[in-house]
Amino acid sequence: MNLKNKDIISIYDFSKAELLHILKAAKSMEKDKRKLLDGEIMGSLFFEPSTRTRLSFTSAMEQLGGQILGFATPGVSSAKKGETVWDTIKMVERYSDVIVIRHNIEGAARLAAEASSVPVINAGDGANQHPTQTLLDLYTIKKVKGRLDNLNIGMVGDLKYGRTVHSLAVALSHFNPTFYFIAPDALKMPKKYLDELKEKKIKFYETSDLLKYSKKLDILYVTRIQKERFPDQLEYKKYEGSYKLNTDLLPHIKKDLKIMHPLPRVDEIDKSLDETEHAVYFEQAANGIPIRKALLALILGKIK
Repeated sequence: MNLKNKDIISIYDFSKAELLHILKAAKSMEKDKRKLLDGEIMGSLFFEPSTRTRLSFTSAMEQLGGQILGFATPGVSSAKKGETVWDTIKMVERYSDVIVIRHNIEGAARLAAEASSVPVINAGDGANQHPTQTLLDLYTIKKVKGRLDNLNIGMVGDLKYGRTVHSLAVALSHFNPTFYFIAPDALKMPKKYLDELKEKKIKFYETSDLLKYSKKLDILYVTRIQKERFPDQLEYKKYEGSYKLNTDLLPHIKKDLKIMHPLPRVDEIDKSLDETEHAVYFEQAANGIPIRKALLALILGKIK
């Protein structure tokens, strides 16, 4: 399977076979120490704050022997002077072999791909998609559960603005899951995604009560309330701290439940859960390295 020069913009762009191919490549990358990208340059354009995504892309590129140029905040770029995303990309494509972009505006990554002659990777665009996070989420689920098929997946928190749950629901729909969407009414999973699941005949249930279905779950994917996405901060205050998981949850879950979180967390998972066998969110973050190594090597044509 050849993914050379493929843009990584949306999880919709990938077939089930391609998703599994990337996960297989990532597994091989855990032990592969070759400098496959020696001489290659990654443009790293982060118009929005990031810790794990930006640093794991940097680490992945450096582990593969490549170099990085770019910025971690638009305040140090010509965007501050009014330069458009299109023009920024038209310049950076001349300095790079691949471009990674995060932006607060939905659709910015797709626009960047249209402007660029080199492959573009979406590192998150607004409340829309975060495809590389989805791939590392799939990789984590496969590692901790041994499979992707026929799992009961709970998603709790901000399902309206949380782009990670949008992409993950789309990707997991290839694997016959049952979804349990747990959120306040104002932060429910958008109708667009629910309609898609109905069309694919994927079972899902909605509730605001975390304990209603907790004993059924194989995976509980927790998201923070996305303060920066709310158009009205008074509205955010209504839902701040809606769900706070701690060890009181333990009697209400299966022994092999795994708790995931794309991080950063605020107060939705207490540190008391960190040392339990259920917590895999730091392992999940670490899985960003092999996934992003695999993606960079695949789209730059160094592996197939």
